[in-house]
Amino acid sequence: MAEAVKTLLHDIGGLISLPEVVLKINEMVNSDDAGSAEIAQVISQDPAISTRILRVANSAMYGGARQVETIHTAVTLLGTKQIRDLVLSTTAAHIFDGISNDVISVEDFWHHSLYVGLLARELAHLSKKVNAETMFTAGLLHDIGHLVMFNQVPEQAQAAILRTIQGEASVDLYEAEREILGYDHAEVGASLAREWHLPEVLVHCIGYHHELQAEQDFKEAVAHIHIANVIASLPYSDIPAAEDLARIDEQAWELAGLTPDGIGEAIQKACSQITETQQAIFEQES
Repeated sequence: MAEAVKTLLHDIGGLISLPEVVLKINEMVNSDDAGSAEIAQVISQDPAISTRILRVANSAMYGGARQVETIHTAVTLLGTKQIRDLVLSTTAAHIFDGISNDVISVEDFWHHSLYVGLLARELAHLSKKVNAETMFTAGLLHDIGHLVMFNQVPEQAQAAILRTIQGEASVDLYEAEREILGYDHAEVGASLAREWHLPEVLVHCIGYHHELQAEQDFKEAVAHIHIANVIASLPYSDIPAAEDLARIDEQAWELAGLTPDGIGEAIQKACSQITETQQAIFEQES
């Protein structure tokens, strides 16, 4: 980890640590020592997390065909690893609540991130090459490094954004960040994910979603996030224009087992789920 990134995370670390219940669930799933009943019991100890899990489990994201009334039922239906990923994603989305940010709209940030997560999930259902719930979590968290930078180095983060708008040549944001800061949001996000002891597949999806060629260990998973992120950055369309899709690394399609003309339904499904899923995850508990 670059020293500057390490300092950045140290300075904000006390404000964005994962709750103990989330760390415990992650540990239980990784160790394979606990069954669904034990994991459900730990989740149930946190009313806020439990409420969000039940809202998402009953949302359009999971079809809404069956009413899920208890955490134990949710764990049984989704499986322990899937429920761990859902706990991670729905909790991480709230960790930055109250953290100051004067650079961008936090609502727009999470809307984009949610679209990436939902689209990556639908692409995974289509390709059947990677776990769909893991892709949702990776997509939702792929840009969390931005939130750290917007809080800790807002002036430089703003300058990087302006560089992409005002520069004479087309420059991607992560490239502008490297020019100005010496590191980018993907590196910050991946380092934060490692600090949180998240699964390595999530660390790599966060860290390499802009640079698929640099990824070695989880190429198929990163390819799904790369494709979803590019599409989510475009105006809504069932099938984006060919010139827009040209921004996607050509290797990503082969790695993901997808084609540009075969993803229209996945895009439609993801778009149809955004509003309800956003309410399920971000609605404040009374």
